[in-house]
Amino acid sequence: MEQLVEQMKTVLATTFSLYLKSHNYHWNVTGPDFGQYHDFFGQFYEDVHASIDNIAEHIRGLDEFAPGSYTRFSQLTKITDETTIPQPAVMFSRLASDNDIVISEMYKAADMADEARQRGLVNFLEDRIDFHEKMRWQLKSFS
Repeated sequence: MEQLVEQMKTVLATTFSLYLKSHNYHWNVTGPDFGQYHDFFGQFYEDVHASIDNIAEHIRGLDEFAPGSYTRFSQLTKITDETTIPQPAVMFSRLASDNDIVISEMYKAADMADEARQRGLVNFLEDRIDFHEKMRWQLKSFS
């Protein structure tokens, strides 16, 4: 169970990093397709952000405390921080790669949850995986 908890903490931090990067892109995207890109990034970051609380609550459901600081998130995340404002095509490419990382981390957690017979957590993760897999093809369609 300890490995599952640690993996869920990684999922939380990695998802938070994806949220933060997509929100950054929403604020800072430019170009002739600004409206379309701004709206897409906005919907994406809102959907990702909405899942963060549920991930933390599932960690609490495993009788552990959820990390909640930038320092701890930066230690746990599998996504690199964005410190520049790239061109829109690069934004979509980076989000697509980062989204794939989130999917991979969620699959690891789902396998561990299944092994631990945590059915509710498995269902939650499968729903999130389904969302991120849909986003996979949408993000790659912009690239």
